[in-house]
Amino acid sequence: MKACGLVVEYNPFHNGHVLHARESRENTGADVVVAVMSGPFLQRGEPAIVSKWARAEMALRGGIDLVIELPYAFATQKAEIFAKGSISLLEYLGCDSFCFGSEDGRIEPFITAHKILSDNSVAFDAAIKSAMDAGNSYPTSASLAFQSIIQNDDVLDLTKPNNILGKEYVSVALKNSFSIQPYTIQRVAAGYHETQLSSESIASATGIRKAIMEQKQELEPVAGYIPQSTRIGLEHYLSTYRTLHDWEMYWPMLKYRILSSSLMELAEIYEIEEGIEHRFKEMAKQATTFADFMAAMKTKRYTWTRLQRMCVHIFTHTLKRKMIHHDLPSYIRLLGMNARGQEYLRTVKKDLPVPLISKLSAYQKHGIETDLRAAQVYALGLPEPYQASLMKREYESPIIIK
Repeated sequence: MKACGLVVEYNPFHNGHVLHARESRENTGADVVVAVMSGPFLQRGEPAIVSKWARAEMALRGGIDLVIELPYAFATQKAEIFAKGSISLLEYLGCDSFCFGSEDGRIEPFITAHKILSDNSVAFDAAIKSAMDAGNSYPTSASLAFQSIIQNDDVLDLTKPNNILGKEYVSVALKNSFSIQPYTIQRVAAGYHETQLSSESIASATGIRKAIMEQKQELEPVAGYIPQSTRIGLEHYLSTYRTLHDWEMYWPMLKYRILSSSLMELAEIYEIEEGIEHRFKEMAKQATTFADFMAAMKTKRYTWTRLQRMCVHIFTHTLKRKMIHHDLPSYIRLLGMNARGQEYLRTVKKDLPVPLISKLSAYQKHGIETDLRAAQVYALGLPEPYQASLMKREYESPIIIK
């Protein structure tokens, strides 16, 4: 069986994701589509709108055959580390290919960009440092450095978010001589960060979440942009847990974590550097909402996304000394599968290079505690007794089988 891997967050699963899964299957000739999906906290430093279990179920109902979890140590990271974890897991699972959506829509520019940057790595790193010393954020610095080396308008636009991630996916596969082959399809209709519901049926996950939250968690305004199975899944989550997740529900707890920690304790948190712990303390004293806090924290040097990731690490109490050991994933956490996914897993299971976790109680090795802590604090946003219910789901419930 041929398998194609997708790197996803499904926050929530929408019509664009249905299209991506279908076109990926067709373009790669895959029998099975495997999704490696972020857990409770995401790459842009946000809590997922619903739990990973609810999102995995939506994915299985929407055309995905097998869903595994991208560990916290990779899911809440900059593009390079996020890609390393994701593509490595798909390689572990024996996927023949991976397919990502991009603004460019052609795979050749990504391969060319990787080769040019590999051949000019010293100059590229020096150009990034120079741009950052001038006060630019890392993504802006990387884009400026790339432009200074490439000087060719037809290569790759690294100001676009999906192109940035795609370049890292391709680089991981080529740099490590993986057997998995890269493919890309053009992202259509809505941009990655687009907040307006402008198309008739395709909108970004950002725009969908914004519309839901602005309408007091009403789903009717986004009904045309999500499959019926996603709407049912969101409605079920609301009826079960009484709320969807966003940063505002966690703000009192995050504020407490910041204010009750000493400057030395904050400085030990992963990604907290350059004395920014002082700014965290000062702005947390003044802010009454998470939105106010982030607006006050934002600077030219620190992007909104990077600051949010710092907030996630503070909230989950993730220390620098705990994260530096994560080079490659050391396990595969299975979330769900359908009959086709089950059949595929049976064919590759004996050759997996790392343990496959289908039941948490059977795996007690070092490394997974960061994922468990993230799942526990994610549940704290819910009212009781729903907190305990979601925490219990992490340990006791079986994987999803459709």
